[in-house]
Amino acid sequence: MEAVIRKWGNSLALRLPAAALKEAGYQLEQKVNLVVSRGRIVIEPSEKVEYDLDAMVQDITASNMHSEFSFGQPVGQEEF
Repeated sequence: MEAVIRKWGNSLALRLPAAALKEAGYQLEQKVNLVVSRGRIVIEPSEKVEYDLDAMVQDITASNMHSEFSFGQPVGQEEF
């Protein structure tokens, strides 16, 4: 599959065909890493995981929420 590098504002851009992204398992807005090695640019999925706290809190239900847990008596300068 061939593509062309073009100017986009002050940068250069390479448009990736949707079919290529689908075949590789990439999705729109997915974070990726660019690895440059020996004259090649490799696109890899980013391993950095980002969490959305609001979405996680919305998933809390009575059935998946645990009760309080005691870690024991203070052993240092903790304040309770």
